[in-house]
Amino acid sequence: MIKLATRVTKVPPSITLDIAAKAKAMKVQGIDICSLSAGEPDFDTPQHIKEAAKMALDRGKTKYGPASGEPKLRAAIAKKLQNDNKLDYAPENVIVTNGGKHSLFNLMLALIEAGDEVIIPAPYWLSYPEMVKLAEGTPVIVNTTEANDYKITPEQLRQAITTKTKLFVLNSPSNPTGMVYTTSEIKALAEIIIEHDLWVVSDEIYEKILYDGTEQISIGSLGSEIFKRTIISNGFAKSYSMTGWRIGYLAGPKELIKATSIIQSHSTSNVCTFAQYGAISALEESQDCVQEMLQAFTQRRTVILDKIRAIPHLSCPTPMGAFYVFVDISQTGMNSLEFSDKLLESQQVAVIPGIAFGADNCIRLSYATDLTTIEKGIDRLSQFVNSL
Repeated sequence: MIKLATRVTKVPPSITLDIAAKAKAMKVQGIDICSLSAGEPDFDTPQHIKEAAKMALDRGKTKYGPASGEPKLRAAIAKKLQNDNKLDYAPENVIVTNGGKHSLFNLMLALIEAGDEVIIPAPYWLSYPEMVKLAEGTPVIVNTTEANDYKITPEQLRQAITTKTKLFVLNSPSNPTGMVYTTSEIKALAEIIIEHDLWVVSDEIYEKILYDGTEQISIGSLGSEIFKRTIISNGFAKSYSMTGWRIGYLAGPKELIKATSIIQSHSTSNVCTFAQYGAISALEESQDCVQEMLQAFTQRRTVILDKIRAIPHLSCPTPMGAFYVFVDISQTGMNSLEFSDKLLESQQVAVIPGIAFGADNCIRLSYATDLTTIEKGIDRLSQFVNSL
């Protein structure tokens, strides 16, 4: 019997992938599944982005490229960060990675050592603590509440800091809650980060999916001192419906980017060359495609919130970004795995149990699907809850 490395045994498989696989298997059997579990837009990648990749193929962009990314894409990302996020990065401050997830994984390997602590507010995107563990660090989970819109408070952050704290993970807009930190909330957290000389990684993958005039504030834009301590993780998957393209990026101090480039050169080498030309097109050409998706998400958000709030024993805050609602099921008396399994078996509705995100009293529903599926799925959810 093979003896696996200890680091692997500390990390569970992805619950979200398990649920998706079960739902897909039921669908193959001819069962009418309403999936509200997707973590990706249901739109096709915009045509101009696909055409740019096709053109790159025709021009022979099929060979190895620089480990840190195509120079033109790194320059386009740096320009985007300067213009959109008010972050003074040069191309040398950017590395292109195999998706946003890969940018965070590279970061953890480059920055975190055994004994280092990483503060992660819960609910969290499920891979954050597992990446920390794989880097032999210690995730420090800080539980937030629905009453505070699932946001960590300055006092909670301060209390979680020890002499071993190295990094704070900030995700706004958030997966799974859809919450977005305000400018004043970000400023208060920045002051503590500066005071304790910590690093902060700001995961901004949902930055363009915002509602009701909400602004996404990049923490590094609030002054030179916090900028020096900020690392940005982002990508093209959510805003441009490019999930399968696997194009993300990390931005930060040149020494850190150089370190992640070394790691990447020995793991994946370069990111898919012709796909990077699609990403260049995404940044440099019309942004109308983003607004078209956002209009659809806005309508779906209204529908799903109205229907959920008509169901007894369930509650959820209003998401101000991303495309998820995080529903509190604690009044049903079930934990999230039991609730999700029974809902799938009895009503054929797939959702993600909150335990995957560190909140076993909740489930995550995605409205990155069509209105018919949303309406049918929430009607079935209502039947399920009313039958308990």
